[in-house]
Amino acid sequence: MHLPPTHPGLMLLEEFLKPLEMTQVELAEAIGVPLQRVNEIVNQKRGVSPETALRLGKYFGVSADFWLGLQKDCDLSNAYQKEKAKLNEIIPVSTSKSGVI
Repeated sequence: MHLPPTHPGLMLLEEFLKPLEMTQVELAEAIGVPLQRVNEIVNQKRGVSPETALRLGKYFGVSADFWLGLQKDCDLSNAYQKEKAKLNEIIPVSTSKSGVI
């Protein structure tokens, strides 16, 4: 069975905030964003923007790509679920017809 990707908010909560015994208020103040943004990310109601990824990366000592990679995986999974039926109707171009090797 294929597990859905981990939302960056769940990662933030379980692997960063809880182990550090840090509140959402403390994080929001530390990285200079509104509490509502942190809360919505943690509650998986909002994705991580590139700007927020930069701030989280700097604060926690990980790359912005770490946060954006989690977000990308979630976005692609959600898009696939929405588009699955339509994708199944698409017939891929034959490589022999297109001249692609």
